[in-house]
Amino acid sequence: MSTKGRQTMDKERVSFNLAKLKKGGDNFEIAVDPDLAIDYKNGKSIDVKDVVRSEKIFADVKKGVFAPELKMKELFKTADTLEVAAVILKEGEIQLTEEYREKQKEIKRKKIVSIINKNAIDPTTKLPHPVLRIENAMEEAKVKIDMFKTAESQVEDIVKKLRPIMPIRFEKKRIHIKFPAEYAGKAYGILSGFAKPEKEEWKNDGSFECIVEIPAGMEPDLYDKLNNTTRGNVETKVIE
Repeated sequence: MSTKGRQTMDKERVSFNLAKLKKGGDNFEIAVDPDLAIDYKNGKSIDVKDVVRSEKIFADVKKGVFAPELKMKELFKTADTLEVAAVILKEGEIQLTEEYREKQKEIKRKKIVSIINKNAIDPTTKLPHPVLRIENAMEEAKVKIDMFKTAESQVEDIVKKLRPIMPIRFEKKRIHIKFPAEYAGKAYGILSGFAKPEKEEWKNDGSFECIVEIPAGMEPDLYDKLNNTTRGNVETKVIE
């Protein structure tokens, strides 16, 4: 997606989620589903019919002014509205309503906070930072969320901005886990939700041992779930 397109999305206030293209001095617009339009623009295989809100090409969506069919034939070499819509989506700019942009930024912000909470620790305490502390640090650092990038791809840069405000480090932990036969099925399911168990070993008495490697910030949550599932009948040891 072009820089120009993203600047347009950020600065213009629009009442509809649109894709627009200026061609031959004329304006061509379509009303779109914002999520699908972004996915389509980013190369995902989506039927144009699912992206557009209406199979109409406008000169001005807000005013309800249709684009002249003769102009479409002249400039796009077709009057097929879906073919024209596909060109507009690929070559044009997407304009999003402020309400949609703010909603998406909030979704990304929460996901970023969750990733940091689950994957990073305070190196002084070896514990994960609470969600509220991360949120406050992001606000203090004046972190800007880019709604067009994945949450995962933004974490590294955001953590750099947080380090002057709070000690933070990403760390993995390898943990040896053993639980008795009567809880093996349920406990194994819990483990699989955190990471793929390694060096699995079923003992003659039906008990089960393995090693899992997880982000350090997820360690307390893993222990809580295993203890609840096994009623405390679980043995864990961090492997140095």
